[in-house]
Amino acid sequence: MSYHVLVVEDDAVTRSKLVGYFQNEGYTVSEAESGEQMRSMLQNHSIDLVMLDINLPGEDGLMLTRELRSQSDIGIILVTGRTDSIDKIVGLEMGADDYVTKPFELRELLVRVKNLLWRISSARNAGTVADQKNDTNVVRFGEWMFDIQRRALSRNGEPVKLTKAEYELLVALSSYPNQVLSRERILNMISHRVDAPNDRTIDVLIRRMRAKMEFDPKNPQIFVTVHGEGYMFAGD
Repeated sequence: MSYHVLVVEDDAVTRSKLVGYFQNEGYTVSEAESGEQMRSMLQNHSIDLVMLDINLPGEDGLMLTRELRSQSDIGIILVTGRTDSIDKIVGLEMGADDYVTKPFELRELLVRVKNLLWRISSARNAGTVADQKNDTNVVRFGEWMFDIQRRALSRNGEPVKLTKAEYELLVALSSYPNQVLSRERILNMISHRVDAPNDRTIDVLIRRMRAKMEFDPKNPQIFVTVHGEGYMFAGD
């Protein structure tokens, strides 16, 4: 994946140096020399990170930082010739993610950019996974509905009570539909809920779940035994 970086710098030499360096490192790079150009770029392109000079003509980079942060979670690295630590503190308070003082090593700036983009990417991925988990919190099979988050099992709307161990067993098995799980693996997934667990614990729990959920416990269609291997959740 090629990240898109926007360099906002009024000094043409510095701007050209940054653009060339990051392009050579494989980034897509756009440039702007003012707040107005920056806004135009952000409207027309999908930008992942902004390198923003504090000392821009007409508009203060710190105010632009606050404006950017109020509108998005875009990565912001302030680049400035100022050495006053107050500017650094204010910049971070305004919402900047990092701060580099001129003169700076390009390789150091590259490391900061990589680290920030990695953090942003990780946060976004975590959000996506969370959304996916929320989408899969409810498992439906046949006449049954299992709301994992609410710990609620129901058949045609009628609630069926589960013990903690039974709940853990159903979570474990329904998370791997149509896959054979060994007793040992299931035990590892639920043992923190069970006192003095052993292989027989799983067999007892399976029998209890069949009694509660199977139309014919002696001919199970949901909790299927795979001889010599373990159990499989076969709920449709």
